[in-house]
Amino acid sequence: MAEETIFQHWIFSKFILPFALIVALVYAVLEKTKLLGEDKHQLNAIIAFVIGLLFTGFVYPTLVIQNMILFLTVALVILFVILLLWGFIFGDKDKFEMASWMKWILGVGVGIASVFAILWATGIHDKVIGYLFQQSWSNVFWTNFLFVIVIAVALALVLKNKAGAGK
Repeated sequence: MAEETIFQHWIFSKFILPFALIVALVYAVLEKTKLLGEDKHQLNAIIAFVIGLLFTGFVYPTLVIQNMILFLTVALVILFVILLLWGFIFGDKDKFEMASWMKWILGVGVGIASVFAILWATGIHDKVIGYLFQQSWSNVFWTNFLFVIVIAVALALVLKNKAGAGK
């Protein structure tokens, strides 16, 4: 069984971290806006400290901030992974240049893989797969969807060839 660390203790996660966050944010805003005047560092710090104490005294605002921070951290990690993969595909280090069509295929592949990774990481992939592929309507829908895609690709190829032949 895993042992609890100090960072997992409820006092730390429910009071100390939200308090420190609010104090830092309020102090930074007061310093940047100079709301109380120039060189009022101690007054800004005291006001930030009091607002931080008042903030952690109420449960609902603390829960809102905790949920928003969790969302922010997950979103930043997802964005980092997507941008890292995107940089591998579209970067031009040492003047390596991919063909435009290859960049698009790899870019779409990274986008689709990122969506699947998010669904898998959140644990809702089974629900999504069940909703999309295991319903009474899904067989007819996907057959028609693929039929429309094939027709659209065929039309695009025919129109592209006509435009190229007309020149």
